[in-house]
Amino acid sequence: MKTLIVLALAGLGAQLVDGSLGMGYGVTSTTLLLALGTNPAAASATVHLAEIGTNLASGISHWRFGNVDWKVVGRIGVPGAIGAFAGATVLSNLSTEVAAPVMQLILLALGIYLLVRFTLRGIDRRHLGKPMRTRFLAPLGLAAGFVDATGGGGWGPVSTPAILASGRMEPRKTIGSVDTSEVLVSLAASLGFLFALGSQGIDVAWVAALLVGGLIAAPVAAWLVRFVPPRLLGASVGGIIILTNARSLLKSDWIDADTGTRYAVYAVIYLVWAAALVWSFREYRKDRAQESAAAVTAAAERRAEAERLASPNEVATVDETVPAGRPSAPQN
Repeated sequence: MKTLIVLALAGLGAQLVDGSLGMGYGVTSTTLLLALGTNPAAASATVHLAEIGTNLASGISHWRFGNVDWKVVGRIGVPGAIGAFAGATVLSNLSTEVAAPVMQLILLALGIYLLVRFTLRGIDRRHLGKPMRTRFLAPLGLAAGFVDATGGGGWGPVSTPAILASGRMEPRKTIGSVDTSEVLVSLAASLGFLFALGSQGIDVAWVAALLVGGLIAAPVAAWLVRFVPPRLLGASVGGIIILTNARSLLKSDWIDADTGTRYAVYAVIYLVWAAALVWSFREYRKDRAQESAAAVTAAAERRAEAERLASPNEVATVDETVPAGRPSAPQN
């Protein structure tokens, strides 16, 4: 019973992060299952089965709050499902130890780019609203779906940074669309695992516990993402990606850093991340102040223009009633 409560709380926390930042559910939940002794394929299968329900709830919540672009959902979700099915089949038969560090390096680079971009520049609104092209979204979905199934998580960490980096969608719509499309990915991955493994190693009670926690958190996260400033949201996503992948790389066979080195690197990352968030918040406040001042100025200009246009009309009305230079007719 204690294990089920821990899993439910983990599902709640993971979905709160995932629904707010567009990533984190699979990585968090799979890590916990592996710590409990589940083999990688069964852990990924358990998480993806739970994600069918949590992603559906999250997608509905994001849709209700206006955070979903359905064209993006279709263009990235269908290729993502194909990649996830293939990844589930591969993981059931092969190890991904060689591919994992390469992907972690790519994600680390994306995280650094996002942290710098959103901290120093915020949203480039010149590109917002421009359509996301299928030739960009389809390969992205295929790769993200494959990584998600083989790694027990990765749909968000691969898809969200890439779409954010394009500058064509604001963060809340990126997160909502990625979360909604993940329903297709989770369903395809689950089918792939069930075909390859059957129900071997999958604990239905664990699936239910993760699902309950995620269902509770989904609407809260979808509401929260509407009020988090884009600049802070982008910096937060970048920091999480950097920290998560740096931790994995430092523990990998490629580097195998000692404990002292790892904690020193973590400390530097936390300090830089905290400074970036403080700077992002200050710049956000400055941008809001400038927007408010510009709105007040624009309103004053509109009032002045309205008064200027109204004044000649009043004069013309007087002139028409009493023509200039001609006395009015005497009253009888």
